[in-house]
Amino acid sequence: MKAATKTKQIVYTTTIETPMGNMIAGATEQGICLLEFTERAILLQEFKDLEKLLNAEIKEGENEHFSLLKKELKEYFEGTLKKFTVPLVIVGTSFQKLVWQELLRIPYGVTRSYKEQSIAINNREAVRAVGHANGSNRIAIIIPCHRVIGDNGSLIGYGGGLLRKKRLLDLEKGQLSLTSD
Repeated sequence: MKAATKTKQIVYTTTIETPMGNMIAGATEQGICLLEFTERAILLQEFKDLEKLLNAEIKEGENEHFSLLKKELKEYFEGTLKKFTVPLVIVGTSFQKLVWQELLRIPYGVTRSYKEQSIAINNREAVRAVGHANGSNRIAIIIPCHRVIGDNGSLIGYGGGLLRKKRLLDLEKGQLSLTSD
């Protein structure tokens, strides 16, 4: 994972078709900084935040990281990829980065409650703050906020929608096939 830079840069974006709907990806020279479902309500705000945080201009175009991202997403949705290797550019507050780093430690096919997530970052009382940080994650699927569930096992809080969250978890548990075989 590479740190964000403050020099003027361009974030290129592209649309990627997935079995769960179209996603928009954004990337700098250093790596992927955005992966969201295109209908996400806060997408325009995320663009504005990235422009500010990365001192960047956002424009549609190609980036060297998109080919690996597309390959890995295809393999993920086929159920063959368990861990992404595409370089990431993670920008946010120190707390958000701590939460997102912990999300990356949740194994494929495993869920964790928001409470367990707060305990994992050594801040037992931060359950609501962890939930807010998860909701601010700009790199869906790769930073797997879909793996965090309610204390009672309920599916709550996913920017891509609860149906997608269920489908992602089912895919990772081998209970859903998205291939056309």
